[in-house]
Amino acid sequence: MSAHQLAFLVLGVLILVSALMVVTVRNLVHAALFLILCFAGVAGLYVLLQAEFLAVAQVLIYIGAITVLILFGIMLTRKITGGAQPPLASHWKAAGAGAGAFLLLLLYVAMTGQWQVSDQPPMDSTTTLGLALVTRYVLPFELASVVLLAALVGAVLLARDETR
Repeated sequence: MSAHQLAFLVLGVLILVSALMVVTVRNLVHAALFLILCFAGVAGLYVLLQAEFLAVAQVLIYIGAITVLILFGIMLTRKITGGAQPPLASHWKAAGAGAGAFLLLLLYVAMTGQWQVSDQPPMDSTTTLGLALVTRYVLPFELASVVLLAALVGAVLLARDETR
């Protein structure tokens, strides 16, 4: 096993465990901290893929900005620890069945798909990525910003004093 394969396995386990912890811990602040760990693992995968620009963007945008925005929204709400919530959601059987079906679909695609492997990334990947973000993927890029703005406005409205 090469060093790249070992690093990939370690990062993959880190991402999976931290993502599982994001959805299972009861404290929202702890969930946000596990989300930071998950994002850091994804940035590590970008480094392994020799996509340094994406790794830096992952750290700056997701770890630096999005997670701070999520923590800001959590701190504006009144129920930080989630103590009044039941230990398990009422629809956990249906959610587990849906997740299992999705896992089977992913395994089928992973086993039957034809995966082309390249030894080196494109020489000018930063320019190609930048052009793709402002031409081909401009709508999803803008939709993500609108959803984040709506989340921020919703958090402010929830935290607003109702006596006014």
